[in-house]
Amino acid sequence: MTTLTFDTLTYVKRLKSVGVPEPQAEAQAEIIIELITEQMATKQDFYALKRDLKEIDLKITAVDASLKRDMKEMETSLKRDMKEMETSLKRDIKEIDLKISAVETSLKRDMKEIDLKITAAEISLKRDIKEMDLKITTVETSLKHDMKELDLKITTVAASLKHDITLRLGGMLVAGIGIVATLVKLIH
Repeated sequence: MTTLTFDTLTYVKRLKSVGVPEPQAEAQAEIIIELITEQMATKQDFYALKRDLKEIDLKITAVDASLKRDMKEMETSLKRDMKEMETSLKRDIKEIDLKISAVETSLKRDMKEIDLKITAAEISLKRDIKEMDLKITTVETSLKHDMKELDLKITTVAASLKHDITLRLGGMLVAGIGIVATLVKLIH
């Protein structure tokens, strides 16, 4: 083991050379010696540390053994719990499968009923559409007949009006010519 040496005389001389008073330089040297001796580890300190490390090592070994034992127990317990959980989950899955099958069967039955209702509604709608087409055709035929009758009436009324207008215009023309002829005789 190496020993730390501190030359207090050289330290004091150096401080005095830079203007530090001798009593203050000596006090500083003593303080440094105290600090070094207080902070320096002794053989007893090393033996105590070695003893403490052995105690810690024994405790760590004991804790390690205890942890290994606890971990083994926990592993066994976890395996048992996992096996129980697996069994429980398989049972639950079977129950859910049965429920799904029941729901599937019910939905298929409902879908068949809905399909039958849709087919019936489709047939009914097609029948109604045919009836409406027939009614539309009947109304269309009736309207065409009525339009022909109106067209005939309009043609008859137009011919009658044409005849009346022609007669009136003719009468007005004759009257106009008579007036012109009378005016010409009066003027001459």
